[in-house]
Amino acid sequence: MNKILPPKNGKYYLTLAIESSCDETAAAVLKDGREVLSNIISSQIDVHKKFGGVVPEVASRKHVENIDMVIQQAIDEAKVSLEDIDHIGVTYGPGLVGALLVGVSTAKAMAYALDIPLVGVNHIEGHICANYIQHPELKPPFLCLIVSGGHTHLAYVKDYGVYEILGRTRDDAVGEAFDKVARAMGLGYPGGPLIDQLSKIGDSKAIKFPRSYLEADSYDFSFSGIKSAVLNYLNSQKQKEMEIIEADVAASFQVAVIEVLVTKAIKAAKEKHTDQIVLAGGVAANSGLREHLKKEAEKEGMHVLYPDIKLCTDNAAMIGCATFYDYIDGYKKDLYLNAIPNLKLGEKNR
Repeated sequence: MNKILPPKNGKYYLTLAIESSCDETAAAVLKDGREVLSNIISSQIDVHKKFGGVVPEVASRKHVENIDMVIQQAIDEAKVSLEDIDHIGVTYGPGLVGALLVGVSTAKAMAYALDIPLVGVNHIEGHICANYIQHPELKPPFLCLIVSGGHTHLAYVKDYGVYEILGRTRDDAVGEAFDKVARAMGLGYPGGPLIDQLSKIGDSKAIKFPRSYLEADSYDFSFSGIKSAVLNYLNSQKQKEMEIIEADVAASFQVAVIEVLVTKAIKAAKEKHTDQIVLAGGVAANSGLREHLKKEAEKEGMHVLYPDIKLCTDNAAMIGCATFYDYIDGYKKDLYLNAIPNLKLGEKNR
C-alpha cells in the first residue's frame, strides 16, 4: 500500500510530467496526482500520415523541435513556475528508443537544474492511471484491459503500481492490427478510428473472420491470424474481380477482434472475483469495444470504466498520475535513468 506523504509546507504536491514514447510530444502539470492543471499534446499525425505509419527517426527529430515549447506551455497554462514543481516524471519505456531519449534527457536536465526528484514511469502503467484521473473514486483492485497501437495486456491491478499480468499479445498488438488492415484497405493512418467509424455503417455478420482464443486456459492474444485473413479476403476478391464492400469488411474485422477481447476480459474478471473492468490505451477509444464490453459486463453484474478519449491516446497527464503514486511510494530514479524500449509492465526497482 502506498505511503501517503504529508503535503509539502502544508499545501500540495505539483508534478511535471513528460511523455515522448512515440509520436506525441506531451507535458502536463498535476496537483496531488489526479487534478490536471494542464495537459499539452503536440501530435505528429499529419507528419507521419504520408508514410502510412510512424517513422522513428522523424518522430525523434520532431520531439527535439517541440519539447521545450510544449513544457513551457504546460507550465504557463497551469499558472505555476518551475520553482513550484516538486518532482518530475517521464516515460522511459516502452517505446521508440530515440523518441524516449528526448524526453528522458530533458527530464534529467530539468531535475538536475531544479534539484528535485526524478521518477521514471512505464508508459503502459500511465495508460492504466489515466482512469484515476477520469474516475476520482477508482481504487484498486480491478481488472484492466490495455489496448493500444503497441500493446495488448490483460492485467489484474492489485494496488497502485502493483500488477499481475494475466495475458498479453503473442504477435501484433490490437492497434497495430487495426492500422495494418486499414492500410490494406486504403483508408489511411491512423487506422483504428477510421475502421471504427466505417464499421458503424457496415454489416458485422457479412464476412466470417476467424476468432483466435488460443488455449482454453490462456489469457494471451493473437491478432496476426485475423489480420492475414482480412488481407487474404481482400486479395481474393480483387483477383475474382468481385465487389469489396469496405464497411462490411471493417465491421466484420472489428467485431471479430472485439469478441475475443471482451470474452477474455470478462472471464479473467470472474476468475479474480472482481466486478470492475477498466479499459486503457488508444484503442479504449473504440466505440464498438466500449459498447460491447459494457453490454456483456452488465449481464454478469460488472461495471466498466474508461477514460475520456483525450486521455486514451498518449498524453502526459496519465504519466503525471503514475509519477505521483510512484513518488509517494518512495520510488525515485537517479540521473543515470536511461530509455528502455522493451520495458515490461511492473518492471522497476523499488
